[in-house]
Amino acid sequence: MPLMGPPLRAPRDRRRVRRGLVGVIVTALAATLLAVIPTTAAQAAPALLSQGKPATASSQENYGTPAANAVDGDLGSRWSSAASDTQWLRVDLGSSAELSRVVLRWETAYAKAYRIELSADGKDWSTAHSTTNGSGGTETVTVSGTARYVRMQGVTRATGYGYSLWEFQVYGSTGGGGPELPGGGDLGPNVHVFDPSTPDIQGRLDEVFKRQESAQFGSGRHAFLFKPGTYKDLNAQIGFYTQIAGLGLKPDDTTINGDVTVDAGWFNGNATQNFWRAAENLAVSPVSGTNRWAVSQAASFRRMHVKGGLNLAPNGYGWASGGYIADSKIDGQVGNYSQQQWYTRDSAIGGWSNSVWNQTFSGVKGAPANSFPEPRYTTLDTTPISREKPFLYLDGGEYKVFAPVKRTNARGTTWEDGTPQGESIPLSKFYVVKPGATAATINRALAQGLHLLFTPGVYHVDQTINVDRANTIVLGLGLATIIPDNGVTAMKVADVDGVRLAGFLIDAGPVNSPTLLEIGPQGASSDHAANPTTVQDVYIRIGGAGAGKATTSMVVNSDDAIIDHTWVWRADHGEGVGWETNRADYGVRVNGDDVLATGLFVEHFNKYDVEWYGERGRTIFYQNEKAYDAPNQAAIQNGATKGYAAYRVDDSVSTHEAWGLGSYCNYNVDPSIRQDHGFKAPVKPGVKFHSLLVVSLGGQGHYNHVINNTGASTEPGGTSTVPSTVVSYP
Repeated sequence: MPLMGPPLRAPRDRRRVRRGLVGVIVTALAATLLAVIPTTAAQAAPALLSQGKPATASSQENYGTPAANAVDGDLGSRWSSAASDTQWLRVDLGSSAELSRVVLRWETAYAKAYRIELSADGKDWSTAHSTTNGSGGTETVTVSGTARYVRMQGVTRATGYGYSLWEFQVYGSTGGGGPELPGGGDLGPNVHVFDPSTPDIQGRLDEVFKRQESAQFGSGRHAFLFKPGTYKDLNAQIGFYTQIAGLGLKPDDTTINGDVTVDAGWFNGNATQNFWRAAENLAVSPVSGTNRWAVSQAASFRRMHVKGGLNLAPNGYGWASGGYIADSKIDGQVGNYSQQQWYTRDSAIGGWSNSVWNQTFSGVKGAPANSFPEPRYTTLDTTPISREKPFLYLDGGEYKVFAPVKRTNARGTTWEDGTPQGESIPLSKFYVVKPGATAATINRALAQGLHLLFTPGVYHVDQTINVDRANTIVLGLGLATIIPDNGVTAMKVADVDGVRLAGFLIDAGPVNSPTLLEIGPQGASSDHAANPTTVQDVYIRIGGAGAGKATTSMVVNSDDAIIDHTWVWRADHGEGVGWETNRADYGVRVNGDDVLATGLFVEHFNKYDVEWYGERGRTIFYQNEKAYDAPNQAAIQNGATKGYAAYRVDDSVSTHEAWGLGSYCNYNVDPSIRQDHGFKAPVKPGVKFHSLLVVSLGGQGHYNHVINNTGASTEPGGTSTVPSTVVSYP
């Protein structure tokens, strides 16, 4: 259900209830349950349509029994309602289906009278089955009809308790939705594939760069893919919405003797707007011995091997405000120079220079020692959980997508010491999405069981893309961009295992969307620790390319999710920009437990940029700027508090930890604005922060404190842009 305002808060100990209390109940009622349910968990069958799909209910008995439990395939978890009649449970199948039967696996609290109802739109319902003599246990009901939504409408309870289902299983066929969609196929006109014999590669690179160098809000999207081999004397300049990548299984399979360059000549040597681009899976031997990659937010440098040094500053050492490196090896030194903040994960480097405001490392061989606040290095020896981004490669002559395995306490790259570990999935199992594809077609492909590969382009969707199947990959090439029309949510992921979202941009439309990306439905509670959902190089934008609005940009309801490099941005420049023009109150809201964010960039929201309600959340590196365009102090007054925190942990949370966080203010409309603090959190032993800072950019507004009432004001620093820091809190 879309969130229209502050959410129903996730319970603080949902996992303890789910893993502990349910087991106690099952043991205590073993004799009863053995008569009701089989001894093994339900198994997905080809015609089982409901498992893992979004489910809602009229009520739930307690925080451990949400609607999602009735469609999770686990006979040790259940949905239960309040103890009153006329309660319902509904499942959204994601697309229209021809239905054949419904299986109800009741707990002891069952329905004496109930109806099975069908709907095409979730509003108008017809009755497919009705009984006043329900028997409890396992009931199999034959139904017929076409519907997307199926509902159990409880009429009369058989006990004094509510209604309670271990599983609500809907069977049928999706074959009536149109012809079977093919998997695989060509990659479209905006994917440029080269091999070492391709003529005039440099000319083709230059031609695209000429179009993309300054096209910050343009519609062009491009991917350069290099087949394994060695390429000589190239300078691949990478502009906006451009991806360059090798097609080998390892970076060293594809070597460019030359450079992969990002500079800032188009912006007079200022790299603070070099957004939305990517370099992946290549080895680079720079001509001068040092490669230049002067970027800011939303510019990933993944799975790269630089056989030399890496310069992160533009020519002339102007400002830059990036950035992100992962699963990469830089043989020489990384010259940070003027980069204000940077996060490097699971890599190996020959050294690092300069620290400016916030440089954070986790799992990086050769990283500087932890020394915050001066030099401003925050260093973790390992990354607690990571799973690298899926990528396209060539296995012989066949395109496949490689999905790397999850690692715990990771350090160094995945590819230096042998064959990368993971799963290879043929392109034939992907629906290759090309410009002009509709949301209905995309959802039909997902319902068929296909993964999605978005080719470079801009995609308008008039309905939500529903990713409901476990282990689905949604991979974008060339910063493929999804724009929701008419205020819909662009994409929703069910509360299922192992979904991987990677490499695309969601751009808000002019009609307000309540959310733009949802990971799990509200109330999600399934355990995904062994196989989490990952969100990698997925960017969200509100305004800039045109007026856009969204109440909350990203909502993470599923437990154990990993957010690995995202930039969620309410635009401060471009078209359609203004305090109300591109209104967006909240950036990222986390309700799920055990969520990990590695490389979190969230900026300029009208209220809270990040809110965290889930237990045991962790963030490694956070970069934020408060909204420049607040018209006055009153516009950001939060009750008795001046301003909304850049990162707020809810008072109900008992355990949370974060490292390397920075928030900057630049209230250029009204420089007299004061922000009470950059960060807000409950004062509890389990809530810990490390290496925090706030900065006033040129004295345009100020922070009174860093976190809660701790940390010095930035005001005495005037226009100096000297950070106020807190090494640890509390």
